[in-house]
Amino acid sequence: VFQSFNLFPQYTALQNVKLAAELMIKDERKEIVAAKAQWTAALEEVNQEAQNLLIRVGLEDKMHNYPWELSGGQQQRVAIARALSMKPDILCFDEPTSALDPELTGEVLKVIKGLKSSDRTMIVVTHEMEFAKNVADKV
Repeated sequence: VFQSFNLFPQYTALQNVKLAAELMIKDERKEIVAAKAQWTAALEEVNQEAQNLLIRVGLEDKMHNYPWELSGGQQQRVAIARALSMKPDILCFDEPTSALDPELTGEVLKVIKGLKSSDRTMIVVTHEMEFAKNVADKV
């Protein structure tokens, strides 16, 4: 998760979150000929998971908004949800709050703190030293 968010501007928040998972399913479909019902069910599962991730980061009311309609903090939370959609073993953050206004920083830090409580391994590069001390196992 980078400080510049790297969201696709032509996709909504929901589409940004589910894009990679949908592409993985399409690659798998090339390898195995799946029944249409299985294909549809897999896509619906990806869609539901993406919605759940956006709810988890507090953006249930912004799922159908495009990046330019979102604040910096909201865009960063979409980027976090997108990273989580890949179910990574380790989640890396490179200055996730540096491009944000001070009032938006708290939104993102709250989400990252919530991820820690779900026993997720994270590497965070940040200048938010107080936050790092409160959340980190090692600084």
